[in-house]
Amino acid sequence: MHNLWFTAAAWMAVALVASLISIRLGVSVALVEIVLGVLAGNFLHFQTGEWINFLASFGAILLTFLAGAEIDPVSLKTHWKAASAIGIVAFLLPFLGAWFVAYWVFHWAWHAAQIAGIALSTTSVAVVYAVMVDTGLNATEVGKMILAACFINDLGTVLVLGFLFASFTWWTLAFGVLLALVLVFLPRVTRAVIRRLGATRVSEPEVKFLFLVLFFLGGAAASVKSEAVLPAYLVGLVIAGVFLNDRVLMHRMRSIAFGLLTPFYFIKAGLLVSLPAVAAGALVIVALLATKMAAKVAGIWPTGRLLGYPKRLNAYTMLLMSTGLTFGTISALFGFENHLITQTQYTVLVTVVILSAVVPTLIAQQFFEPDRAEAQFVPGRLAPPERGPETLPEIATG
Repeated sequence: MHNLWFTAAAWMAVALVASLISIRLGVSVALVEIVLGVLAGNFLHFQTGEWINFLASFGAILLTFLAGAEIDPVSLKTHWKAASAIGIVAFLLPFLGAWFVAYWVFHWAWHAAQIAGIALSTTSVAVVYAVMVDTGLNATEVGKMILAACFINDLGTVLVLGFLFASFTWWTLAFGVLLALVLVFLPRVTRAVIRRLGATRVSEPEVKFLFLVLFFLGGAAASVKSEAVLPAYLVGLVIAGVFLNDRVLMHRMRSIAFGLLTPFYFIKAGLLVSLPAVAAGALVIVALLATKMAAKVAGIWPTGRLLGYPKRLNAYTMLLMSTGLTFGTISALFGFENHLITQTQYTVLVTVVILSAVVPTLIAQQFFEPDRAEAQFVPGRLAPPERGPETLPEIATG
């Protein structure tokens, strides 16, 4: 029998090394955790267990909740045009492109090709939010717009997955009604909890209350064969106005997420990549990754330019919107568990999803990361000056 504490120590050691590497290289800790997860799974024989799966799932839920909570109502209203336009094309073109390539080029079955399109249409809220927090861009206008566009993008993914494959029952309708009622009353109830119990900081009643809501809705979602991260995002959105007036609560929940939970999520994501399977399916993986990236570029680059975004900001937005992880792996797992794709196709899709989390983000952070002044740009206002062309790779010259 494995020693539980030694297992936990090994995982936390990987998380600590990831933090040190992240600080040294100046890249998002989420990306380093994914890469180290790949190495740990393939060379150190790390394995998941029930408690690790729970912590990883809770990390995904809490990270998705926090990402939604960063989108305050004023910013969403300010950026609705840009976020909607970018989010829609960021979903639609990769969905159609990956579906086409999987079906016509690699001759996957019709439903398997649809799953490929859905899995590769996503933008990773988890990765984007982690990067935003690492760089401090979550407090800027561009950061808020990108987070809002992520919501639109992944909303399209969720709706299409449900429309094409989900079985709608009376229980599904009951869950929808329950979720709607919770979303309507939750801000008022949360404010009451903070007002009446918030002085008792040691016991953290506000945090426990929000965890209770996330756990309950996650259980309700799972009971109708949905995913717990879906209501978490919506809960974050409706709670955003509350967090605007209580940033201490936001920081406490963020510390819990990044200090304990999200390392398990990102390291586990890396464990899903089998290097021998990657080598065997390298051609398909490269083709699907190229398809996703090309489709994202084809949709987001001209849309951003039409909206008035300077080239550097547009390239940064395009690259972060090209990432994938949470909803991509969820979609692939849905396809595998419902016998819509094979084990090999699942491995291919998960590998593409994880590569799309790493490659675009590294390029964005190394070559296009804006400073705080640039990142305050809003379409229709005076644009910040472009940086010198010597810093722009060819991807941004179109």
